[in-house]
Amino acid sequence: MTAETTIPDAAVAAVRDAEWVTVFTGAGMSAESGISTFRDADTGLWERFDPADLATPQAWARDPALVWGWYQWRARLVRDAEPNAGHHALADLASDRTVGVVTQNVDDLHERAGSHVVSHLHGSLFAPRCSNCGTPYHGVDADPDRAVEELRVEPPACPVCLSPVRPGVVWFGEALPEREWTRAESAVAGSDLMIVVGTSGIVYPAAALPERAVGRGVPVIEVNPEPSALSSTVTHRIAAPAAVGLPALLRAVRGA
Repeated sequence: MTAETTIPDAAVAAVRDAEWVTVFTGAGMSAESGISTFRDADTGLWERFDPADLATPQAWARDPALVWGWYQWRARLVRDAEPNAGHHALADLASDRTVGVVTQNVDDLHERAGSHVVSHLHGSLFAPRCSNCGTPYHGVDADPDRAVEELRVEPPACPVCLSPVRPGVVWFGEALPEREWTRAESAVAGSDLMIVVGTSGIVYPAAALPERAVGRGVPVIEVNPEPSALSSTVTHRIAAPAAVGLPALLRAVRGA
């Protein structure tokens, strides 16, 4: 454990006693892998666009190729990134207890680190589907180099109804996928410890999940370098980034 990272003894005890841990992660979980948070300014081709203006059904209806190109660019960034020490610490924690991840992130870094992801609450960059019939699309969705060099990339056609394939993410104004929400609720309801990592705690209904755990008397540990909207609610707080705080917590739990 580094001298700068304080791990509360009670948090260590809570992890040691837990048999079923639900981990709830936000953008800060992936930031140290080089994945910018959604609201960070984009660069290069995309610096003049507001991400909030592209992540809407209205933007898709107006210019599908522009929206598809932006999401392909984001997917390219994720493909080039690697899971950080925080991702690996969570996967290691599952070696002697049940650990399920509920994430607001649309990347696949948890999976690549070896964690079991129970729910992608806001969808995934790697789960495109038909914009009309909803059929999952498993084809080659686009040339990743084009997504870096061109603003507009025409989306592929659905093999079932020939409609454009859309990104598999939840846009502003859309409801969370019912199946993913139900899975997240079940994971939180069954766990005896919750670890919240790198989330602002301001996006609902997702932010209600840690609040539910606290309401049930389940310990909730927050790992975040800055206070969040959940900081006054959680049981224990580790003031550190994911790639520092989670390995430090794991070492303390293992007595290293």
